Formats: sequence, structure tokens, C-alpha cells
Amino acid sequence: MPTVELRFSAQPEHVRTARLVAAAVARRAGVDEAVLDEVRLAVGEACSRAVGLHRSHAITAPVTVVLTEEEKSFSIEVGDNVPGPGSGTSSLGATGSGPGEPEADSEDDMGLAVISGLVDDMEVRSGADGEVIRMTWPTMSAVALS
Repeated sequence: MPTVELRFSAQPEHVRTARLVAAAVARRAGVDEAVLDEVRLAVGEACSRAVGLHRSHAITAPVTVVLTEEEKSFSIEVGDNVPGPGSGTSSLGATGSGPGEPEADSEDDMGLAVISGLVDDMEVRSGADGEVIRMTWPTMSAVALS
């Protein structure tokens, strides 16, 4: 069950709020203080990417951010509503840019590469209803048990 769910219009100024909320909820969930900057940066990158995709495809639906506290982990899912080329899962998934948009594709791939450099456990699901980037971090309770 989500701890917090955010929905915001695809405006760049809302990305900062998503980063702040993600860091606060991650701290409360027990994510190590040393990792909170990575959480902020990864969420900022994922949200900026979703905002850019929404704006470039003229999508008016909100960007969604679901923050979930589990027993031994904390996860964040950032979803856009840009229909993908198909459905599936990958570590660096494909984006939904159309033909003749190689620059948009490379920017999207760069964003995913940045996120994967910040997050050890990342999954990208793409389908007809959009793409979701799921990022997971261990909580201190998981570290204490290992």
C-alpha cells in the first residue's frame, strides 16, 4: 500500500516539490541519511523526464509519484502517461518518442542512465498506458537485519 501518492501537472516547477516530499518520506521510512541525496536526485531526474515527455507529447494527464514504505525497503514509482512502443520490463527501457525524434530518444536514454547510476535497484515498465520507473532503496531495518 502506498505511503504517499502525488499527482502533479507536467510543469517543471512541481519537480522540486516531488523531490522534497520523496526525501522526507524516505527519511521517515528509514532510508540511510547518506542515501537521501541520491533519492532526491533520482526522483528529480525521473520526474523531470516524465514532465518533458508529457510536454513534448501534449499530454494533459498528471505525472504520478507513488512512494511506498515496505518492511525492509522503500520504493518510488514515477509514472507518465505517454504510450510506449509496447509493454515490457527492462533496466533501461525504451521511450515513447516518435519517428524523427532521435534527440528526444537520446535525452530519455540519458535520463535513465543517470537514474540507474544513482539507484542500485531500478526497473522500467513500459506499456500502452505509459511508463513507470520504479526505484528501490533498503531501509535501515533491512541493513540491521543483514
